[in-house]
Amino acid sequence: MQKFSERMGYVKTSTVIQKKSMTDELRNSLWNDFHRMYDEEWDNSWGYGHNKFISNFSKLLYEYYFKKPIDELPGRDRDKLEIIKKHFFECKWNEVYDFLEFLCSVSPQGKIADSINVILKRELSAYRLIEGRFAPITDEQEIKALKEALVDDQFKGVQEHLKTALKILSDRKEPNKRNSIKESISAVESICKEIAGKEKATLGDALKILGKQGKIHNALKEGFIKLYGYTNDAGGIRHAIMAESNIDADLAKYFLLSCTSFINYLKTKI
Repeated sequence: MQKFSERMGYVKTSTVIQKKSMTDELRNSLWNDFHRMYDEEWDNSWGYGHNKFISNFSKLLYEYYFKKPIDELPGRDRDKLEIIKKHFFECKWNEVYDFLEFLCSVSPQGKIADSINVILKRELSAYRLIEGRFAPITDEQEIKALKEALVDDQFKGVQEHLKTALKILSDRKEPNKRNSIKESISAVESICKEIAGKEKATLGDALKILGKQGKIHNALKEGFIKLYGYTNDAGGIRHAIMAESNIDADLAKYFLLSCTSFINYLKTKI
């Protein structure tokens, strides 16, 4: 909720999207959300003063994230929490997202993803948590479309290609944007072949079949045929001489979201 002083213009509010940084407000809010979750996991059956979640999580964190000997962990849960807090507030901004992705990998994602995304939106972060990974997507409609495609189990091949495209694009250490684009196009190819009933058809052939069946508009069909051709020609994405350095994250994001929207549209034509 915006404060009175902010609404009246007495205090300047931040309008800068946080893409390569993290304000204290964002970091504090994310920590508070983590702390609230661990409070809710308090389990009295373990006895007074013992928290099942923080005990188990700290061991996993030490062994698989910090890669340290777990016998160096202190015995008291309060001390374990202090170690986690120290790392959280002293690490780089991008490592906060690394930490939260690890948390998602060992915790029920449904319990934390929604609340984290509320914070990210409120504090103007350029990222959202989707399928346990932070993706550089800021538009809420884009997020909704991507989630819709990722949770649909009707087309397993499509789902896997999109998950891989998102995973690659979200990898801040080794982002292979070239392969992310290939996976996005492969997702479209997969659903078009299934709907057209031609397993061995190319995307171009499958789109032509769908066009003849009246399932897609001719202009839309031609547009994706040209887009597919771009990824296959000598100067395009799939050609071996196309350098990864020539492909930026915005282009990879464009392909992912365009292909996702097209896939969701095709599902309405089945």
